Amino acid sequence: MGCTSCGNKKEGIPNGCKSNGNCATGGCEKMSVFNWLNDIEPPAGHKPFDCIEVSFKNGRKDFFKTKGDLNVYTGDTIAVEASPGYDVGTVTLTGELVKHQMNRKGVNYNSKELKSVYRKASQSDLDKWKEGRGLEHETMHKARNMALDLGLRMKLGDVEFQGDKSKAIFYYTAEERVDFRELIKVMADSFKIRIEMRQIGSRQEAGRLGGIGSCGRELCCSTWLTDFRAVSTGAARYQQLSLNPEKLAGQCGKLKCCLNFELDQYMEALKSYPSTKTALETKEGKANHIKTDVFKRLMYYFISKDGKNSIVPLSVERVFEIIELNKKGEVPHKLTDFVDFVEKEAKPDYTNVVGQDELTRFDKVFKKNKKKQKSSNNRNANSSNRNKSRNKNFRNKRNNKNKSNKPKGE
Repeated sequence: MGCTSCGNKKEGIPNGCKSNGNCATGGCEKMSVFNWLNDIEPPAGHKPFDCIEVSFKNGRKDFFKTKGDLNVYTGDTIAVEASPGYDVGTVTLTGELVKHQMNRKGVNYNSKELKSVYRKASQSDLDKWKEGRGLEHETMHKARNMALDLGLRMKLGDVEFQGDKSKAIFYYTAEERVDFRELIKVMADSFKIRIEMRQIGSRQEAGRLGGIGSCGRELCCSTWLTDFRAVSTGAARYQQLSLNPEKLAGQCGKLKCCLNFELDQYMEALKSYPSTKTALETKEGKANHIKTDVFKRLMYYFISKDGKNSIVPLSVERVFEIIELNKKGEVPHKLTDFVDFVEKEAKPDYTNVVGQDELTRFDKVFKKNKKKQKSSNNRNANSSNRNKSRNKNFRNKRNNKNKSNKPKGE
């Protein structure tokens, strides 16, 4: 079973999901892993690894053992062992790469807690699974109302039904310890299923719910980011970012995870910069560092003289030069003498020759049209007046002529 856009080969093997994740849709599941060992043939006599990675709702993944006679492929929907009953998930990874993933996440292959795969999901399993998915939204809102009625200070963020509809996992966030034993009793009586409460953090909640970040792309925690590392304000300071909580915080209310993405490059680049705590001695006074532009390799220093404040940009090389002079006991006269002036390229002046960029370019046309219309109306009025006078004169002449042609006795 694969994507809707992928055709299936014989025996239900997906056509697109076996191509190392190169589906036209970008992958069948969130948090997908590129199988870079897929095209490498195992040695002769080497048995394939009998564990697979299975994905469930919102990127939740787990590892399961397969039976010897059961062949599963990436994209298959299978029924796996759960407690109690069984669950339904999608195979996201098979082969030797699963062993690397288990070692990376610290999962013991020989552990007795490692569950097994039952079978490939039948149509009845899929129908029950989809039916449970359809009940999740309504169940979550009912559970929220129950928590409000009991006065519990917790937020239910998501509900996940097990594949056989015998159990539901409720994910919640809370700032303090919550006694939800009464809530479990009420929900079990109402929904007639086994209830499991699982507390998650605000970052995990944002990853499960998803959304669009300030960069305009889908959240990293809901697409590819699997581990949540600690983010401190020091990461923002190294990158010369303003410590504004509204700009640095993500949708989870914590510092953005992307602050760590380029932190190593900034720290490596700042090793070649002088210490920002070192003040520059000049005859005008001390100059203290206030800002660094890592990309332009400029350091900005603040100096005050005679009540006038000024900010001077200096290149890194010039700063080292001044520090060496101060160590030798020499004090420069002015800090501006060390400013490197860069000649700017002369850009051609833009002149609005045609006048098409003016906002009022149509006003003159409208005024001319109004004048033309007014003059035409005047001409029409004058012409109609002339025609009226001509008709009147013609009628008068005709009447006078008729009077003159009548006999005198009449």
